[in-house]
Amino acid sequence: MSSPAGEFLGVPREPRDGTSRVPLPELDRRLAVADGVLRDRWPGEPPGRQPLHTVYVPADRVRTGLAQRWGEQALAALSEHGLPYPVELHERISRKLATEPIEDLRVDFEDGYGRREDATEDAHARAMAAFIAGRPAPFCGIRIKSLEADTRARAVRTLERFLDALGTIPPGFVITLPKVSSVGQVEAMVYLCRLLEPAAGQLRFELQVEMPQAVLGPDGRCPLPAMIHAAQGRCTGLHYGTYDYSAALGIAAAYQSMEHPAADHAKAVMQVAAAGTGVRVADGSTNVLPVGDTDAVHAAWALHLRLVRRSLERGFYQGWDLHPAQLPTRYAAAYTFFREGAPAAATRLRAWLAGRDSAAQRESGARDTGYLDEPATARALAGFLRRALECGALHSGEFGVDRSMLDGL
Repeated sequence: MSSPAGEFLGVPREPRDGTSRVPLPELDRRLAVADGVLRDRWPGEPPGRQPLHTVYVPADRVRTGLAQRWGEQALAALSEHGLPYPVELHERISRKLATEPIEDLRVDFEDGYGRREDATEDAHARAMAAFIAGRPAPFCGIRIKSLEADTRARAVRTLERFLDALGTIPPGFVITLPKVSSVGQVEAMVYLCRLLEPAAGQLRFELQVEMPQAVLGPDGRCPLPAMIHAAQGRCTGLHYGTYDYSAALGIAAAYQSMEHPAADHAKAVMQVAAAGTGVRVADGSTNVLPVGDTDAVHAAWALHLRLVRRSLERGFYQGWDLHPAQLPTRYAAAYTFFREGAPAAATRLRAWLAGRDSAAQRESGARDTGYLDEPATARALAGFLRRALECGALHSGEFGVDRSMLDGL
């Protein structure tokens, strides 16, 4: 008689009692290191809200009530120049500008601030500590100068003066480290945080990807994964720097843009490097400001609307805003994006939830919605709807969406 195929190939036959012939403890032992790396380096999406934008304001221009003034200026621009949106959406945007115009505020000591006398920057650093301690926005922080040799001493001095005056680290506080070009700079930032942070709380930082060396290192590899790992859990985000990056590549000023192919390449690399690590990715800014007469404002608004929508469609849920009159189009683009997608997302998610334990119900849900969604897509649908609720694009109960429906995913 011929041997069974399995025995012919050297694979023992399955035991007659139906138990597995695979020693699972031995598999666990062989994969223990890989399991640990996967768990530690790719923990998944972090808890908590991600702001829609980050607003950068030079330290010397920061005053008490800044967020309220930006909201008032944004509302004034909206009133003067108008946006062609339905009344309900217009009212929703206006409420946002009146109650929470800035979601994430960064006090800038870098390019927007420039170089000052040491005594002047010291004074501003201490004053900004009192400002940040007052929680001027749900998320806030400072951008120091880079750790390149030319600005390193001043960056450290500003951070030290600021933190000494700040004392307790407020919730949602983050330090922006610009012009990161090496893993060593990230390691140095971790060292600084350990030296300077108070006994209670942990300092966290975000990295600005605006140097080509951060995207492609001298060995032909992308340093970003190593940078994220070197941060030892302190890195919260990768932020794309539109104009420094474009200029470093020699792109003419007229063509420097968030939608240039070079920008798309850099951001795609950032997105892949950060995926699953708990580090969020933010797009850059447009320096075409909505100022001047109505035609000029409308042209700048049309550009900003298109760029923000483009970023959202590509999975970049955060960007930079540089002027109060950019706030109406930031929220108009985001609210339209989420509200257009919410009904279908809610329907698909409800169908998936109903059918996740039953093949028959999955088939029924697919017939009703036209989609046979996988668990990963269900999590993406839940994440989309959660973002819509957190930014104010949706209210709980609209389209049958509430947090209890989403939190389990």
